Order: sequence, then C-alpha cells, then structure tokens
Amino acid sequence: MNFPITRMRRLRKSPEIRDIFKETSLNKEDLIYPLFVKEGLENGKKEVISTMPGEYRYSIDDAVIYGKELEEKGLKSIIIFGIPLEDEKDECGSQAFAKNGVVQKTIKRFKEETNLVVISDVCLCQYTSHGHCGLLKENDSIKEENNSFNTTESIEILNDETLDYLAKVALSHAEAGVDIVAPSDMMDGRVLAIREILDRNGYENTLIMSYSAKYASSFYGPFREAVSSAPSCGDRESYQMDPVNAREAIREAELDMVEGADVLMVKPALAYLDIIKSLKEEFNLPIAAYNVSGEYSMIKAGIDLGYLREDVIIESLISIKRAGADLILTHFAKDILDNLD
Repeated sequence: MNFPITRMRRLRKSPEIRDIFKETSLNKEDLIYPLFVKEGLENGKKEVISTMPGEYRYSIDDAVIYGKELEEKGLKSIIIFGIPLEDEKDECGSQAFAKNGVVQKTIKRFKEETNLVVISDVCLCQYTSHGHCGLLKENDSIKEENNSFNTTESIEILNDETLDYLAKVALSHAEAGVDIVAPSDMMDGRVLAIREILDRNGYENTLIMSYSAKYASSFYGPFREAVSSAPSCGDRESYQMDPVNAREAIREAELDMVEGADVLMVKPALAYLDIIKSLKEEFNLPIAAYNVSGEYSMIKAGIDLGYLREDVIIESLISIKRAGADLILTHFAKDILDNLD
C-alpha cells in the first residue's frame, strides 16, 4: 500500500519508538581493543603513536593497568600486538615465538590479573629484519640487474617454509595462556599448520580467529608506523588479497574453515563491507572485521578538524555490524564504551 495508508515515519516518531524497532545494535561485547605492547619500554612512559591520535605503545605493566581500566568500563576482549627490541629482529622473526617474548609475557599477565578474553596476533612482520610476514628469499639475478632488492620481483616470500614458524608462534602463545590465536600473515595452509600443532600439544580448545580475507590495503599505514613493520623491500601484494577481488574472499574463507578456523575475519572493514556481508551469508561461523588504523585515523582527523561530528564513530561501527560482523576489532573501543550498554 502507498501513502497515506503507509507512513514509514510512524516507526521513527520518538526515541522510544526508534529504540524498540532497531534492527542493528552495537554492544560492549562486540568490541575487541588492539593493544600495542613494546619490549623494554619504561613503566609510566607510554609512547605516542603520531599517526594514530589517542593511541599509544605501552610497557607490559602499563598495558595491563590500562586493560583493567577498560575492563571496568565493560570491555570483554583485547588483541595484543608485540613490538620487540629493534636489535633482536632477525630473518625468521625468532622473537615472535620466544618463550619470554613480549607478547608471551603480556598474555600471562592479562590471564593472571583480568577476566578479559585475550587474543594474540600471530605474524612475523614486526619481528623480522625485512618486515615481511614470512621468510624471504632474494633473487640474486634481479639484484645484480637492479643493484637493489627494493622491487617486488627481486624477492619471494616462502609460503611452506613459513608455516612451521607461524605454528611455533601460535603454540608459544597457547602455552602462555592465550584464549584465541589470530594468524594475520595470509600464507596458504597456516590455519591447518596451527590447528595441528595446537592439537598435538594439548591445546585443542584454543580458538583460531583467522584473518581470512586480508587485503593488500593502503589503510594499514598508521599501524605499520605503530609497530615498525613496514617492509624494507618489495611489498605484500603477492600474499595479501587484491582489493579488486571479491569472489576470491569466499575461497579464502572456505579454505580456512575447512582447515579448522573457528572465526573468520575481514580486514579492513569499512572499505570491504560487501566482503563482510558475503562471508556472513556464506558461512555459519562467527565473522570478525578489523576496523583498521587508517580508518580510525581518517575519522579521528575529520573530527579534530571539525569536518565530522563524534557520533560518526558509532555510525561507522554500526555499518560494520549491519554488514554482518559479529565482532569488531577497533581502536575506537576505548572512546565509546561509556556510550554502550
């Protein structure tokens, strides 16, 4: 029926009416807050991240203190990103799976002192001397021709050889007590490698939240500055997804599901809402979305310059939920906890 019998504005006539007819809600338990923890940082001396307004690198003690504050406000889960000492980086990222590494120590502290669900990023990029997410092979003939390895063609990221290292990282996190490991490297087969090593060592109940559709995005810039993980040579386009592809995301997610992933993730979020929706419709698994650093900093800059109002934060996160995300990893979590139920 048409107007005047049908009046859609009846459903919007008051705040109370609008509340009871909401189709999408954003709750505290939907949010996962990323924490940057830096080895060797002096307590009480958190470092400003210049590319991410309001975000900091923390010592382990300060990270736990801040995590407790957010937990008191209703935060349910965090994801930990470690930053090792610069002189401890090497070709294989050995500090990523060190028993006494910064992430491993942070996990233990959080599990001892909070009730937060603790998630760990499983990757090598911020631990390797070259900044890539896997082991690197250099092409000597191309180096001789260009006198440099700073081209995509001059390097190869070794997929199968990297899997053992990623599995070691995940196992070390499980041994420290982590609830969920989140492989973000985009190597083929890494979910299976991680699932197998966890199960062999008695961690069959440790969840895997896989970065299933992680795109080679320009929105990662601020994060790479935050954790010093920019590649020193080449780029990541040979292993992260091409932003122009959508159907490929379904194949990536299906493979991860078959290999044992418990949660599928899309990264970034706002520029890939269609991918979130596709995965939600295709798979009967929880869907997470990473509202990444560039999306955060872009909106923060707009607010600081007066171009946007602060309520755009909630609107942007609601769009991610509306697309189908069950969980949202977001740096905005700290800003909005007081406004959520």
